[in-house]
Amino acid sequence: MATILHISSSVRSTGSTSRQLAAEFLSQRKASHPGDIVIERDLAVVPVPHLTEQMMGAFFTPLEQRSLEQAETVQLSDALVAELLGADIIVLGVPMYNFSISSTLKAWIDHVIRVGVTFSYSDAGPAGKVTGKKVYLFIARGGVYSEGPAQSMDFQEAYLRAALGFIGLTDVTVIRAEGLAMGESAVEAALSGSRRLIGEFAAA
Repeated sequence: MATILHISSSVRSTGSTSRQLAAEFLSQRKASHPGDIVIERDLAVVPVPHLTEQMMGAFFTPLEQRSLEQAETVQLSDALVAELLGADIIVLGVPMYNFSISSTLKAWIDHVIRVGVTFSYSDAGPAGKVTGKKVYLFIARGGVYSEGPAQSMDFQEAYLRAALGFIGLTDVTVIRAEGLAMGESAVEAALSGSRRLIGEFAAA
C-alpha cells in the first residue's frame, strides 16, 4: 500500500491532457494496488498563494521565535510540506505554459522548497531531505521540445527535474505527450505512446 500525492496544475478543468493522463495512470494504479491512498491537490481549484515578504520572513525565523502572525503565515506551507513528506509516490500533471510551468505550480514549489525543512546546507553544499520517494511527471505540450531546435526552450521538464532533485526527489519518471498542437495524427501518436507507458508503470 502506498500514499500517493496527486497534484494537478492545469488551469483547464476539461480538455486537459495532463489531467487526463494522470487520471488514467491513477485509475490503472488503483486497479493493481487497491490499498493505495490518493491525496488530491488541485492547484487550479485551490491555488497556492505566491510568496510575500511576510512569508519569507516567517520561513527564515526560527520556530521558537515566530510571532503568532508568523506561525499562522507558515501554516499552509507546513501543510504542503507534510503532504509531500507523507507521500510515497508523487504524481504531477504539468501542462506547458509559455515554455515553462503554471504560476500556481511554481508557487507550490516555492512553498515546499524550504531550507532546514526539505533541504539543508553544509560545508559539502546543499542536500535534499525528501528522499526515498517516486515521482511521475505527466507533461503535456503543444510542440516538440524533447529533441530538435526547440529543446533549448524547454524550461518545463528541465526546471522540474532541477527543483525536485534539489530537495532529494531524484527518482523521476517522465511521461510526455507533446506535439499536441501539431494535428490529429500527432495527438494520436502522443496519446498512444503515453498510454503505453502508463500501462507499464501503473502495474509496477
